[in-house]
Amino acid sequence: MRWVTLILMSLLLLLQYPLWFGKGGWLKVWDSGRQVEEQKHINQKTQTRNAVLDAEVRDLKQGTEAIEERARSELGMVKRNEVFFQIVGDHSSLPASAVLDVKPASGLLPK
Repeated sequence: MRWVTLILMSLLLLLQYPLWFGKGGWLKVWDSGRQVEEQKHINQKTQTRNAVLDAEVRDLKQGTEAIEERARSELGMVKRNEVFFQIVGDHSSLPASAVLDVKPASGLLPK
């Protein structure tokens, strides 16, 4: 009777091995689920970034304010007949630079 029990137990263990450690076992399914959740999180971040970039592209195509803002901040350009003041020193309450509009004109010029 003891041999029969041992044979049945070993047979049961052999049948359980593929369920836990085999090609489609529980451990691989759990790992795949974790990878899917991680990829969903990465995709969500990418979609948010793409939406921001899409809004920026639409703004640059439709409006001149965004182009003007970029020209001022990134290229340091000012409009015609505009006076540029740069305040040098340690004045924490004052902005680093200020622009005084003398009269409206179109087009931006380099400083």
